Amino acid sequence: MDSLQARSLLAVPAVDAAPWLLGAVLRREDDDGAVAVRITEVEAYMGSQDPGSHAFRGRTARNNTMFGPAGHLYVYFTYGMHYCANVVCGEEGFATGLLLRAGEIVEGRDLARLRRKNPRTDLDLARGPARLAQALGLDRRFDGADVFGGPLTLSLPDRPQPQEGISTGPRVGVSGEGGGEAYPWRYWIAGEPTVSKYRPAVPRRRPAAGATALLRRDAERRPG
Repeated sequence: MDSLQARSLLAVPAVDAAPWLLGAVLRREDDDGAVAVRITEVEAYMGSQDPGSHAFRGRTARNNTMFGPAGHLYVYFTYGMHYCANVVCGEEGFATGLLLRAGEIVEGRDLARLRRKNPRTDLDLARGPARLAQALGLDRRFDGADVFGGPLTLSLPDRPQPQEGISTGPRVGVSGEGGGEAYPWRYWIAGEPTVSKYRPAVPRRRPAAGATALLRRDAERRPG
């Protein structure tokens, strides 16, 4: 499948693109070597229609990539310590995307272990969005990167994951209006051992005065 065809398959709302991304392989190569992840779990975020999305309140300098064309990475920093990556979907200007929640390392396991500081099991190498980004060595430098060229290569499957092979449920860690059963926009390959464990969002206490500035600076607490 050429990059033009692959990009066109992602140029639909994220909820429709999810079956194409499940089973896809995202590969990154640099001077240290190559790591490739077969994606097993994603979450859809639907821009202005979605209270859980970073783009719900409109375009900002931080979320600008989400409003761009399909097939680029939106990478953000969260909780003052982690990076997470989304693949932008849909039409330009509509800010829909798929958070890469979990995957299986299919190439470069030793390098992924090194980046992940030798986790207990290989199943944990890319189980969870922050772990997946760490295994691939992704950070804000890759915000806006084209996943069909350069050091990143996204290979879509020949056909989408069949509906009977996909499980769905509420998104992880999204509280308030955008969370819970009303938004069952988490998709994963049924029976996959690398899929992250579901944890419902916990309402957060009002931060202490000294933490307020940090939380404002890191206004990237929602997952997608």
